Amino acid sequence: MRTRVLGCGALVLGLIGVTACSSDGTDDSASTTAQTATTAAPASTAAPATTAGDGPADQPTSMEGWEALWAEERAAVVARIQENGWGVKEDGSQLVGPGGFTIDLARCPASWSDTEGMTDTEVKIGYPVAQSGPNAEAGGIGRAHDALFRHYNEQGVYTDVNDKTRQVRMLLRDDAYDPARTIPLVDELIDSEKVFAVETLGTPSTLRTYDKLNERCIPQPLVASGHPAFGDPVNHPWTTASSISYSTEAVIWGVFVEQHLDELGGKAKVASLRMNNDFGASYHAALEAYFADSPRKDDIEYVSESFEPAAATLKDEMTTLAAEDPDVFIGMSTGSTCTQFVTESALNGMKESVDYKFMSSACKATGPVTRDVVGEDSDGWWSVGGGLKDALTEEYDDDPFIVAAREFIDEAGYELTPSYNLGLYYSWALSQALQIAGQLDGGLTRTNLILALRSLEMTHPMLLPGITFNMDGNEDAYLVEGSDVSYWDAEQQTWVQDSIADLPGRTPLCAWDQAGSRCG
Repeated sequence: MRTRVLGCGALVLGLIGVTACSSDGTDDSASTTAQTATTAAPASTAAPATTAGDGPADQPTSMEGWEALWAEERAAVVARIQENGWGVKEDGSQLVGPGGFTIDLARCPASWSDTEGMTDTEVKIGYPVAQSGPNAEAGGIGRAHDALFRHYNEQGVYTDVNDKTRQVRMLLRDDAYDPARTIPLVDELIDSEKVFAVETLGTPSTLRTYDKLNERCIPQPLVASGHPAFGDPVNHPWTTASSISYSTEAVIWGVFVEQHLDELGGKAKVASLRMNNDFGASYHAALEAYFADSPRKDDIEYVSESFEPAAATLKDEMTTLAAEDPDVFIGMSTGSTCTQFVTESALNGMKESVDYKFMSSACKATGPVTRDVVGEDSDGWWSVGGGLKDALTEEYDDDPFIVAAREFIDEAGYELTPSYNLGLYYSWALSQALQIAGQLDGGLTRTNLILALRSLEMTHPMLLPGITFNMDGNEDAYLVEGSDVSYWDAEQQTWVQDSIADLPGRTPLCAWDQAGSRCG
């Protein structure tokens, strides 16, 4: 078996130096400033790896402990906001927050309401999310929201400073991961249902709706995408990022390739299969840019094939890539196509001939690679996985939040699948932000929700120890900038953590130029 070792010290240096340049096209001298990153030694079992240095603080061992910790952290966020005088100005003209964050409320429509979508007893949140088609597995993200909010609704946690206790109601809609369907669904949610906020899933759907939602001053919290465009608090202040940026993920791939060049004979051919949309393009552009600037660029050849999101098969594209005889393969996809390229690689010989095979974090979250789906074909595949715990594995049978989540998902009548991990990640964060917003001056409002999100700093129960979770206005627009690097062990039927890198505050803002498909 290949020794699975990732030099995280070098990985961190690569991220600090390149992410800033590839994301916004500027030379950010601050990117060379030393900042400690959490790194892990290689792991030989499915247990979480031990982090370097002092390591992360121990996580609570009971739900009572978790809830007490979160209460303290929410209170600290509220105190920081109040001590700094952040919020809506007395004349109602502007929302101000950390790091120079501002929203000019005078630009909101004349009919805009800071409390639309809520009554004294309910707050409505709309969510177009794929529940059919090739990416139907992503429907678990929406169902996890429904289950978590049902659980906390019963506990009455959404009580604000005005003594209003509200139930959070999720309005799920099926857009089949098709932006042409997302657009009218968003229109229905904001014009007919008049929801308080709208979550969206996927890069294409979010890019085609975030201008409208920002112009209408409607929160678009925690979009289910790692596209760098959503780290733009200046031009799109009502839209908040959630996951590790795809550009940062691509840089980790690039550093991994550099670190393994000697093992691969001093030179390597890297092949990627990318979804032909903004999602795939962001991965492709970031990796291409990294290799172009690499000190080993003469030793690395990069080739890529694209496929349509609705493609029934990937055989032709995978056959073409197999003919390239690559040393490294990277699948830049999501949903059912992830299992397709895993299966095709076994059929065309790439499973054995390619030294390192990666799937995206989106694949890890939405594309099951268990024995009942792909047999043994997924054994040895790698992923920069986004740092999430996996609620489906026995490894977390003693994790109090995972145990509780399994129970309330079952009570809601749902069956746990891989995408529920992401759903729990997003919905927990939104739940905490709603509770914080309710404790700010004026109680729960749209502006207070955005302020809470832009100030969030908490311990997320779905993140592996050592990965921080925070946002800081215009200074840091990404909640998560760390990830595990893991490989699939077919015998254990689990992802085995090889290492962790955490770089809070290091991913630059991105004013996305849709015409040029790059950060401006």
